[in-house]
Amino acid sequence: MFNRITLLAAVAALSSGCAIQQTVKPVERFADKTVCIVDNPAVREGFLIAYKQALEAKGFAAQKIAADASIIQCPITSTYTANWRWDLAMYMVYANIKVYNNGKPIGEVVYDAKSAGMNTAKFITADTKIKELVDQLFPATAGQ
Repeated sequence: MFNRITLLAAVAALSSGCAIQQTVKPVERFADKTVCIVDNPAVREGFLIAYKQALEAKGFAAQKIAADASIIQCPITSTYTANWRWDLAMYMVYANIKVYNNGKPIGEVVYDAKSAGMNTAKFITADTKIKELVDQLFPATAGQ
């Protein structure tokens, strides 16, 4: 009996704090069909490629602009950051995408698996997760 209680306590301790957080503040509809994305050279290039593809699949024109560009350079501008970690395999542990309309924040999505611990759901395909985040951040397609 004691061994069973000890085992249950150990499992509970290991699984606590194994949460993956995802928060979304979707953008409101806007007329522009072009989203300028401020390049972030600190993030793997594959993130930007997946982000652009997800936007284009929704009918937007995605245009990369320089890392030092202002968020008011285009009517609709987006910034992003993401980090990867190693835990048996490389995985995207954090992603944040922000969207601005004439410099004013209009939407944001955050994916945070930093506290995932032993949760195997953290081993996602980054491209698939980025598409999911874009679908949630931009609920409508361009021109609708």
